[in-house]
Amino acid sequence: MRIVQVDDITKNIKEMCIEANHFLSKDMDAAMKEAVKTEKAALGRQILDQLQDNLKIAGEEMIPICQDTGMAVIFMEVGQEIHFEGGDLETAVNEGVRQGYTEGYLRKSVVKDPLIRENTKDNTPAVIHYQIVSGDKVKITVAPKGFGSENMSRIFMLKPADGIEGVKNVILTAVQDAGPNACPPMVVGVGIGGTFEKCALMAKQALTRPVDQHSEIPYVAEMEKEVLNKINSTGIGPGGLGGTTTAIAVNINTYPTHIAGLPVAVNICCHVNRHAVRYI
Repeated sequence: MRIVQVDDITKNIKEMCIEANHFLSKDMDAAMKEAVKTEKAALGRQILDQLQDNLKIAGEEMIPICQDTGMAVIFMEVGQEIHFEGGDLETAVNEGVRQGYTEGYLRKSVVKDPLIRENTKDNTPAVIHYQIVSGDKVKITVAPKGFGSENMSRIFMLKPADGIEGVKNVILTAVQDAGPNACPPMVVGVGIGGTFEKCALMAKQALTRPVDQHSEIPYVAEMEKEVLNKINSTGIGPGGLGGTTTAIAVNINTYPTHIAGLPVAVNICCHVNRHAVRYI
């Protein structure tokens, strides 16, 4: 049994909230630089160059890479050989978000009640997903999610007979409906299978997979490549102003499902696709 103090969780999440809002992950940084080289439209290249300027200024002057610093989504993979001490884990997680957003001078975008709309003034509570795994480590993924792209999310409850072509079509439909609203070039997270809520969670998790890594399932990896090509043929382009780089990646996660269903969720993220990962 390994003892972990919840203060360590708070400290790391505080730092990760600030890190994710100021710097791209290494995979996204490399992909965005490559996009400048491969974009075929002159206006598209101009937009991508401007985005690079924005990222450079943000890093040098510690200004958030986007004014919408998102709602904090936290994935916690907790080893079953761990025992937490020093307080309640969920309280510690939210305290890390509170410190990160207040001390990091990040915009507070969370309202206490979805209809009354009173701001909590510290960007808490976070949306937290826990998974118990083997071992004695904690993997923390902090993914601040802006709502320009989040509002473009879709769930499709397909029939099994719709098959793989039906899945490809609804992913493309979601991206085309999003258009410029998701701040392209985007990353497209897709969850296929499970239930209504499971496919949505998989789509969200898919956004945190490095964009240079494909699914380990061969037919899924091929679908990721095919759908990405189709998306980049829509002409939406960077900023929605036209071009050949509408999406950086399509990441698809799958899970067993019921004989009567084929749930598909599409969760789109903007060009910054913010996330930070640490192991404790």
